[in-house]
Amino acid sequence: MTTMFELGLAIDGFTPAADIADQARAAEAGGVDTLWIATHLFLRDPVALGATALAATRTLKVALMAVSPYAMHPVHAAMGAATLDELYPGRVVLCLGVGAPGDQDAAGIERPRPLATLREAIAVCRGLFAGDPIDHRGDIFNVTQRKLVNAPCDIPIVLAASGPKMLALAGSDADGVIISGATSAPFVENCLARVNEAASGRRIMNSGIVYTGIDGDGKAGADSLRRTLGFILRGAHHADNVRMGGGSLDQQALRDAYAAENWDDVDRFVTDDVVTRHAACGDAARVRTRLAEYHRAGLDHVIVSGITDPAEISAVLSAITTGN
Repeated sequence: MTTMFELGLAIDGFTPAADIADQARAAEAGGVDTLWIATHLFLRDPVALGATALAATRTLKVALMAVSPYAMHPVHAAMGAATLDELYPGRVVLCLGVGAPGDQDAAGIERPRPLATLREAIAVCRGLFAGDPIDHRGDIFNVTQRKLVNAPCDIPIVLAASGPKMLALAGSDADGVIISGATSAPFVENCLARVNEAASGRRIMNSGIVYTGIDGDGKAGADSLRRTLGFILRGAHHADNVRMGGGSLDQQALRDAYAAENWDDVDRFVTDDVVTRHAACGDAARVRTRLAEYHRAGLDHVIVSGITDPAEISAVLSAITTGN
């Protein structure tokens, strides 16, 4: 049994750095095409983790996800990606994004003009990857008369997006888009329609994160994802996602429960129905069906998330790809 789509695996940087080699090997052996390593302030460095993952595997690609030009200048982001590509040609993806507001607030990082900032960051990275001296004079960044010493290099640029304007930017300027986790399949379909419209016939790699939990009766899988999904879905910017998903969720009550650390209320608000509409959980057959629904919504590259233990990665991927 094989999947109709490319499989990815997301790693968030919470687990010990010593685990990344085994995580990467388990992912590659399980049929994963790309390992998406999150870039979160205060967690583990994605370039260091990416280098270790690439060294431990033979064909696995690594995506640096989603590097924020507010926290890392696009020249530095391009340098990191290009250096990995120099060592492991054709196996690196650079994903740019605004970044996590809470982390950036904690670091005192402001986020003015996100659309213009990401548009220019894409342009700077693309110009540097081309190998010629760059002459970018923008409203946000000025990079002039310099080039990367290890360019040209063929590194796809993916944009993390969910809002209408950022989705359109992904379609018009990037090589691909990644839709964040906890999104319902109808919301993903709506997002990708905006991307493809802006692409005007240009081929875009459509990727999306799907939180995944496999167990015999569906309860343990849902429980393992409940609070992660609730933490994400409490955000006001997920209102359209919740509405399109078709479930019932009081986001304000959920925000209040998280603020009060009232975990009984969190678990009560994030019902099994909410979990099943915004993730892939249950037995192996149910998970395969749910991932196929995300593929039908338009994802070429389905990125499973929520699993970090190498043995669990192997088991989940085996269940997805072979049914065992």
